[in-house]
Amino acid sequence: MGALLTLILVAAIAAAGYAGGEITGLRTTFGVIIPYAGLTIFLAGFCYKVIQWAWTPVPFRIPTTCGQQKSLPWIKAAWIENPSTRGGAVVRMALEILLFRSLFRNTRAELHPGPRLIYRENKYLWLGAFVFHWALLLVLLRHLRLFLLPVPHFIYVLNALDAFFHVGVPTLYLTDVAILAGVLYLLGRRIWDSRIRYLSLPADYFALYLLLGVIISGILMRYEWKVDVAGVKELALGLAAFSPVVPAGVGAIFFVHLTLVSVLAGYFPFSKLMHAGGTFLSPTHNLANNSRAKRHVNPWNYPVKVHTYEEWEEEFRDKIEAAGLPLEGK
Repeated sequence: MGALLTLILVAAIAAAGYAGGEITGLRTTFGVIIPYAGLTIFLAGFCYKVIQWAWTPVPFRIPTTCGQQKSLPWIKAAWIENPSTRGGAVVRMALEILLFRSLFRNTRAELHPGPRLIYRENKYLWLGAFVFHWALLLVLLRHLRLFLLPVPHFIYVLNALDAFFHVGVPTLYLTDVAILAGVLYLLGRRIWDSRIRYLSLPADYFALYLLLGVIISGILMRYEWKVDVAGVKELALGLAAFSPVVPAGVGAIFFVHLTLVSVLAGYFPFSKLMHAGGTFLSPTHNLANNSRAKRHVNPWNYPVKVHTYEEWEEEFRDKIEAAGLPLEGK
């Protein structure tokens, strides 16, 4: 039910964007006001979340590790699996962010007749996430040509590599295929896998449907429903320079795409998509595990009145002597 309701909601947002592109009086609202609102909410929400996480004290070392911690000199330590230095933690973080290292080791448990609990590798999730995230990054970099003038040379190089096979007219981008396949896999496993579907919330489907809507509308603009690219760039440059002008020749499909992007941007800081910023501040990933070499004291510990053993012994000295028990202070 949650998947269906969120699909209807995203379809309604897309329909509103289409209407905003078709009705002349709404073009400024959907072409300028909504994008600025989405960007403002995104920046404010993202900064608020990051600052909130950054100011949260982490007095103890709680990295998630799966290797030998550094201890005695003759015991070989796993400097990446269980880093004891800042350099090792940086390498571990880089592998996590760039290659999704922990997801690569993902396993799934299945209960078979017997009963037998069997663990299997699950590399499909890693592959789907890896393809989707890297394709998304490349697509975002390609879109910089709409906001920059002159366009940096590396954007042209990136476009040439993305259209390496020169399939079709206009040329098919490899990232278009990859990002669509990646998000369809992530959405499909959430719908068809009963265990994941049981744990899924409407918010999980909403983010995926928004991404799917953005991707499909972008693909339709390039390969099916043509738009005035010069007009799109004029609008993009105007938005970037805070002097927006909505050209008359920009088609309604572009407003669908822009509306979905704006809603996704505004929703981003309040969703699980914020893992994009949170992964850098996660103490389970970014800390060196040096708890054996250094004592970490909780900085917000308030003074506590303690009753030392010496004080306890003095308080009950007569009873201890009467019982014939030894006294340390005697």
